[in-house]
Amino acid sequence: MQVRRGTRTLLAGLAAAAVLAGTAGAAAAADGTSAAKPAGDGAKALCKRVPRIDRRIERALQRIDAGADGRGSLARLEKRIDNAKKAGHTEIATFLQDRLAFRTSLRTNLVQRQKDLADVKTWCQDNNVQKAAG
Repeated sequence: MQVRRGTRTLLAGLAAAAVLAGTAGAAAAADGTSAAKPAGDGAKALCKRVPRIDRRIERALQRIDAGADGRGSLARLEKRIDNAKKAGHTEIATFLQDRLAFRTSLRTNLVQRQKDLADVKTWCQDNNVQKAAG
């Protein structure tokens, strides 16, 4: 199969452009001119968002802690695992057991975030940073 001269020239040009673009991007990244540097720690924005974050964590915990009828709850997932085992669906039970393990760790993580957020809220109020009350 023969390749036309125009096609070969085009492919060679595209390859050269790709190489040049790659080296130019690496040079810009090396001197740090293209990356935006944070001006601060974002405390003002975080303090402003504390009430919304708190409500969101609370809703997630309520859902996880709901009874067996509540979607997303640990109790409902445990019930589904029991049903799968009774029906002899071991693969389904294993899959659901892994989801239960993850969801249990998620609950632990959310409780820790709630404690950390309470500390942030206190810090925001002590330092008179915007809208820390919720």
